[in-house]
Parts: sequence; C-alpha cells; structure tokens
Amino acid sequence: MTGLVTTLVVVVVVALVIMWLAATANRLDRLHVRTDAAWAALEAALARRAVVARAVAAAIRLDDVGADRLRAEAERAEVAPRDEREEAENRLSLQLAAVDRAKLPLALTAELIDAEHRLVIARRVHNDAVRDTLTQRRRRLVRWLRLAGTAPQPEYFEIVEPALSDEADTPLPRPSARVLLLDAERRVLLFNGHDPLRPDARFWFTVGGGVEPGEDLRSAALRELVEETGVKLADDDLVGPVWRRRVAFSFDGRTYDGEEWFFVADLVDRVDVDTSGFTELEARTVDGHRWWSVEDLRRTEETIYPVQLSTLLPDVLSRKWDGTVRTVR
Repeated sequence: MTGLVTTLVVVVVVALVIMWLAATANRLDRLHVRTDAAWAALEAALARRAVVARAVAAAIRLDDVGADRLRAEAERAEVAPRDEREEAENRLSLQLAAVDRAKLPLALTAELIDAEHRLVIARRVHNDAVRDTLTQRRRRLVRWLRLAGTAPQPEYFEIVEPALSDEADTPLPRPSARVLLLDAERRVLLFNGHDPLRPDARFWFTVGGGVEPGEDLRSAALRELVEETGVKLADDDLVGPVWRRRVAFSFDGRTYDGEEWFFVADLVDRVDVDTSGFTELEARTVDGHRWWSVEDLRRTEETIYPVQLSTLLPDVLSRKWDGTVRTVR
C-alpha cells in the first residue's frame, strides 16, 4: 500500500510539473505574440509620423528649419534597419522639435500632434510588452529549461518621446565621459539603475557622467571614476576615447541629446568599489553594481548600454588601441 501511495504521489507531482511547464511555455508564446503585435503597431505609428513629417517639410520654407533636412531624416527613418532605427527616429524627432508649428496650417499641426500622441502610446505599449516578456524569460527555470524555445529576445525601443504639452521639450545637449573599467580578470564594471519615473524598467550602464562646464573629457572621466567607484587614476591610465555614442534619451522627466565618449582603464590590483561619492540622485536611482565578463554579457537578457557592449568589448580586450574613435550604439 505504501508503495502505491508513493507511486501516486510521484505521478501527481510529475503531472503538476508537466502542467506548469506547459502553462509557462504557453504564456511565453502569448507574450511573444503580444510583443510582435506591439512592434507592428509601433512600426505603423513610426511610419505615419514619417509621412506627416514629409508633409510638414513641404509646408515650410527651406530657410525656416531646413525642409530638405527634415524630409531627408524622415526618409532615412523609414528605411533604417532595426539596429539603426532608434538613432534615425531620434534624429527625426530633433528635426520636428525645431519646427515652428505656429507657421503650419492648422490641420497639419493637428495631424502632427495626433501622430506624435499615437507614437507615444504605441512605444509605451511595446516597451510594456517587452518588459513583461523579459521578466518571464529571466526566471531561472525558464532559462535552464529553455522554455522560450527559439523565439528571439525582444528589445526595448528607446527613443525620446515627443513632447505632448504645448511647449516643445527641446532635448538638452549633454556631453558625457564614460569609462570601461576593467578588473584584473578583464571584466567590466557596470551599474544597475532606473529612471525615477519608471522604476520597473531597470538597465545596466558603464561608469561615468556629464562633463561639467570648462572640463575636458579626460578630466571628467577621471572625476566621475573617483566619485562613482572611489578609484583614483592618473591621466596616462586612461586609454581613448575609444568609442563615441550619440543617444537621445529621457530621464526624470527631462529629455537629453547625449554624446558619450568612452575611455578604457585597466586595474592591475583588486579594488573594492566605493559609491559613497554618489550624488543624491545617483543614490536614489542606482540599485547596485557588478563585474561582467564578455561571456556574462553575451548570455544575459538584461538591458545593457551601450547596446553593442558584448560584441565590441572583445576587440577592446584583445587589441592595442590604434587611435581610432569608433561610433557605437
């Protein structure tokens, strides 16, 4: 009798596990379908904005905001491949932000505002779908058992949202110096953080921050390194800048036109990261840090900036810098 009971318990447990696996796989499938549908809707919203942008270009004088450039950016955004789409759409946003809408026909202004509203909604719906899908995919059992199958990992679409108020929210230029800080094991230090207005959307990023007035890039990189990690280095300890990244982004309700310059710093000895120099905002929005190997970067489904870090870091580790500043995203 005892053996029969044990067998029944085992059968029940196995059945429950199989049911859970099937339910999880089905949920993942639905999430991926939802993400695909959200991306299709976002693409449609982006396409409509490009069409309206060309109409705006046709309605303004060339010497007002550069109609030819606006038209060209709209056309580039329409044909840009996925890995270049964010940059292309941000360039189009910058051009549209410079348009004096008071000089446009009323009907065209209304159409542009409507297109921008729909784009904001579509982008948020898409990124919410991506967040939910990634949350499910990142569960240990899901990763171990590969329940996501062959479905590609969805990616957030990170562009600055058009201002929806009456006053245009012109992106604020923000040059910044960043450091690829490598430990003795050739791992890179990344911080994990979030936007105060989007606490659930977390991401990893390199050491560094904004360049202060009158400060050069190398000095800014060394200062940020001390403030964020406690590591003090000499000018000659920094290599680069090796990368340049142009990015438009939103943070704490403000939009920025960012230009990031990346240096490389190799640490010979082990260090304890000291974040006591964080600003009040950094202390509120940075949730932790860790050292990442190239393999870690390739395996993870976490959001990491710059996006190409896992593919470009090996080249930094294996070759001596030739003086070329490479554009990354």
